[in-house]
Amino acid sequence: MHASVTSPELLARLSSALDHDGVITDADVLPGYERDMMPLAPYGTPLAVVLPRTTAQVQAVVRACAEHGVPIVPRGAGSGLSGAANAIAGCVVLVTTRMNAILEIDPDNRLAVVEPGVINLDLRAAVEQHGLFYPPDPSSYDWCTLGGNLSTNAGGLCCVKYGVTTDSVLGLRVVLADGEVLDTGRRTVKGVAGYDLTKLFVGSEGTLGVITRATLALRPLPQAPGTLVAAFDTAAAAGDAVTRVVRAGIIPSLMEIMDATAIAAVEAHLKTELGAGRGSAALLICQSDTGGDAAVGELSAIERICQDAGATLAHTTFDLAEGALLLTARRAVLTALETYGAWLTDDVCVPRTKITDLIAGCERISAEVGLRVAVVGHAGDGNMHPTIVYDPASADEFARAERAFADILDLGLRLGGTITGEHGVGKIKREWLAREIGPVGLRVHRAVKAALDPGNLFNPGSMFDLG
Repeated sequence: MHASVTSPELLARLSSALDHDGVITDADVLPGYERDMMPLAPYGTPLAVVLPRTTAQVQAVVRACAEHGVPIVPRGAGSGLSGAANAIAGCVVLVTTRMNAILEIDPDNRLAVVEPGVINLDLRAAVEQHGLFYPPDPSSYDWCTLGGNLSTNAGGLCCVKYGVTTDSVLGLRVVLADGEVLDTGRRTVKGVAGYDLTKLFVGSEGTLGVITRATLALRPLPQAPGTLVAAFDTAAAAGDAVTRVVRAGIIPSLMEIMDATAIAAVEAHLKTELGAGRGSAALLICQSDTGGDAAVGELSAIERICQDAGATLAHTTFDLAEGALLLTARRAVLTALETYGAWLTDDVCVPRTKITDLIAGCERISAEVGLRVAVVGHAGDGNMHPTIVYDPASADEFARAERAFADILDLGLRLGGTITGEHGVGKIKREWLAREIGPVGLRVHRAVKAALDPGNLFNPGSMFDLG
């Protein structure tokens, strides 16, 4: 891009296409849109930030940028943890937060049609009024947007029972690289006509198109959950309990694990022992939302399994306030770790039988790099979030944190896992994606990208290089 020629022309074109305050070029404001929550990922200063309100405005932005050869980086609220929404120098950051309408809630067909700027929690609250439920619940659900959730195929605490974002998506509206609009999917329960383009775009991190609308499947509102907490003297015993629960065919709505480091941080932060007592090596938190006798039976079975696996404490409650406190403790881990320094959270998914090995490996990595590593995660599906704590003012500690981050990814792959269960690849795991999917897989990714974005203007450098 020849900035001296292109910039004024492009900026004038964008300004004419958007609202009067829809284009930001203020040098004091642009840094707020440069990066997401991942400190390792590279980023640059954009030429401009645009905030469209309609699909037609997104089309205009895409066409203008295409004509000038300027890259576009789509962005939601910026809650991501992979650098997927990070700007590159001279790009246009396309922010979808003003496209925030819930266009339709259809209780009879159990679906909702939404724009990408809708906050996850706002949709959940809106459909609850109709006795319905939108399952994906990332930890940032109170401020992350559905567009970001769709782009990264976000997960959350309920994945063990309800799956990740793609499992709740029926169809999409997407602006393609030539500015045309593609509608994918359907509104019906079943449908197998043609390629599944909906799943192709979910999780594509803005590299194939800009999502401007989504049709989402809803579920009946679950019953108020019962909650179980179990403490263990060893991580191996907690891992054994998880394996036994899976083998028994029990599918709780939530099954979370916290290691000793995470437990200690949360107990200090919340000034409570979480009912586990001091010195626990691992904590399991499970919920059942089936209601009535079914929930009692489900949690009783899990409690017996935990006791048989060696739990030092196993407690079940149907008191909503007590259950909410336990979930608050789980969600407070990152905030609690900030007491010790900055955090860098990883995202690996391993077979559920390998959770114990991952926790043990993270303990070794922690000792090797000399930094605190806390492991929390979704035990029900093996998606773990080892979190490294470091001093951001120390270049040496930051380098050791980077090393630990890479060592954890390597450990996850060696255990038969994947480099990301829900955060995405972004700009920090490109070489790891190549390692995981191999040369043939990478060739196919590049072919799909070239077919849909031949100019490589949608989020270039995210997920993989074109080679």
